[in-house]
Amino acid sequence: MNRLYGLYAVTPEVPRPSPPLATQVEQAIVGGARLIQYRNKGGDPVERLRMARSLLAVCRAAAVPLIINDDPDLAARTGADGVHLGRDDPDPREARRRLGSEAIIGVSCYNQLQRALNAQEASADYVAFGRFFASTTKPLAVPATPTLLRQARERLAVPLVAIGGITPENGALPIAAGADMLAAVDAVFGQPDIRAAAAAFDALFHDQR
Repeated sequence: MNRLYGLYAVTPEVPRPSPPLATQVEQAIVGGARLIQYRNKGGDPVERLRMARSLLAVCRAAAVPLIINDDPDLAARTGADGVHLGRDDPDPREARRRLGSEAIIGVSCYNQLQRALNAQEASADYVAFGRFFASTTKPLAVPATPTLLRQARERLAVPLVAIGGITPENGALPIAAGADMLAAVDAVFGQPDIRAAAAAFDALFHDQR
């Protein structure tokens, strides 16, 4: 498996009408996104399948993994690289059985270190904490702190994702606290120049080397 590191670009629930979402994802990858998550919880199943396949083609061409939010079955049907699981989704072990040993399984852990420890034990490949800043995507999400990331870095071997209101302007803080990846929705796909927005995130990781 490629190292999970860098910008983790998460597609918006309601993408901008133009350009097409596949083109937006391509722009994010050109800018430096290392992982893409397709997030569409309530869309039409046929359209979700079509879109997932479209995004997978873009990601395959760039050798960037595509993760499906919440839905191991959709991940399996499309041949995506993995799935991201929340509190109400299947157990990571169940997703692993469904998707196979090579799949990337991620788990949202909010502000709960014990949940992250449990996820690692259940074969998760990465864990995500957040929100770290005010978020337009999830304004009511529980807050997390850099201290939590530092504690997680000491006790976990899997990569850590920071999410929630993260921008190129504040992203250095969670990286310094131990985050391997920064997940962003609006700070990438809500910007006039998606490629430039992704590149600004990517520069943060170059600065850490």
